[in-house]
Amino acid sequence: MKLVLFKSLWGYDGNLPSAIEMAREAGFTGIEGPVPAASGTFFHELEGIPWIAEVTTCTPPGEYLPVPHLGVDAHLASLEEGIERSLPGGPLFITTMGGSDAWGLDECLRFHEGVLRLQEKHGIIVSVETHRGRPTYNPWRTAEILAALPELRLTCDFSHWCAVTERLILDQEPALLEKIAAHAYHLHGRVGYAQGPQVADPRAPEYAIELTAHERWWDVLLAAMRARGTETATFTPESGPDGYLQCQPFTREPVADLWEINRWIGRRQLERHSPP
Repeated sequence: MKLVLFKSLWGYDGNLPSAIEMAREAGFTGIEGPVPAASGTFFHELEGIPWIAEVTTCTPPGEYLPVPHLGVDAHLASLEEGIERSLPGGPLFITTMGGSDAWGLDECLRFHEGVLRLQEKHGIIVSVETHRGRPTYNPWRTAEILAALPELRLTCDFSHWCAVTERLILDQEPALLEKIAAHAYHLHGRVGYAQGPQVADPRAPEYAIELTAHERWWDVLLAAMRARGTETATFTPESGPDGYLQCQPFTREPVADLWEINRWIGRRQLERHSPP
């Protein structure tokens, strides 16, 4: 199985051709991000490079949390609109932050049943991200959804679960990790810790335990994908801004460079998973 890297456009303020060049220079295969308002220009500038389309449901522009008190139908309509905007660009698949963490289990199941219907209707895989603010915000609710809907695919970002549960939770739940791995389709590579979804810098020795834990979990996912016959596994290093990146007080000076971190995480995984 081949591991391929994608550069996230989250937190990147430059133009798309520049981002593509940065990705290529670092040995990344493609780009992950949402369709911007100027979709025609975006599609033209993709230049045929592999692209993973990101769709968030019921969120204002530039935000990631859902608008409060909206129901399943509104989120499914939002998801379908995002899929339809993305399809002209020929994405490899859709990864979505969809639904709301405020729902009960019945609503969560109705939403994800709708995800599977939209996947079939539009003929493209829709992979659901494990993300705070969404029905997959914790591992136990996610496992309940997967038990009812075994066809569902996941974009696995376990950093969120570290923040929600205030611990390296999957070290305590190996059986749960195995269940999640059976649905893993795409990986987001960010290192979380007990008090947040992103350590200041995963290269720092004080975060060695967290880095090792995440890599151990990613290894389980990749092993499960390999066992299913997956030929290419996609991995997006996703350290980002918007309060995730820690800054010095008063000056707001970032403590690290996001692209340096993401490039380091990505290259490290390529080296770890290169054939001997």
